[in-house]
Amino acid sequence: MEIMSAAVMLFLIMDPLGNLPVMLSILRHIEPKRRRIIMVRELCFALIILLLFLFGGKQMLAFLHVSTETVSISGGIILFLIAIKMIFPQPGGVTGLAAGEEPFLVPMAIPMIAGPSVLASLLLLSNQDPSRIWDWVLALLLAWGASFVILMFHEVFNRLLGEKGLKAVERLMGLLLVMISVQMFLDGIRAYLSIGL
Repeated sequence: MEIMSAAVMLFLIMDPLGNLPVMLSILRHIEPKRRRIIMVRELCFALIILLLFLFGGKQMLAFLHVSTETVSISGGIILFLIAIKMIFPQPGGVTGLAAGEEPFLVPMAIPMIAGPSVLASLLLLSNQDPSRIWDWVLALLLAWGASFVILMFHEVFNRLLGEKGLKAVERLMGLLLVMISVQMFLDGIRAYLSIGL
């Protein structure tokens, strides 16, 4: 996988446009100045967690005795489920925070930005081609940077797209993610069958 396609995949999974309305609802009782500080803090926490997972993923898989093919197949299934939720979103979403309470790590950093599907994808990338770890770091930084820009300038995107526009973009991202997830699944099956033959 190339750097740009890995970055696009990670960006689609992070889904900043889809997370935008949820994040705004979490922060709506907090003053705008403080809101930006919280967003920067949570985005930085998420980046640290993602980098730790990217660098420690190979060791974790070796410890658990999990093969690359297994990660590819399971990663494809997880991404497919996430994509289906993006295309057919569920109403509501409980955050468990009281009005005016600041989020800390949960739910903004984890699982909204550094969710299980992003972590599974990073595991897959780091295990498939460990020699290109710095390429994957660059891909992650590009995806995270794009998410950072969207979330920091949320007023512009909210005004530009509106609620219906944001939902339409999220569904489009979901469709793209379905294709990526099916490809990951097929690659894993193909690799597994070639080893078995």
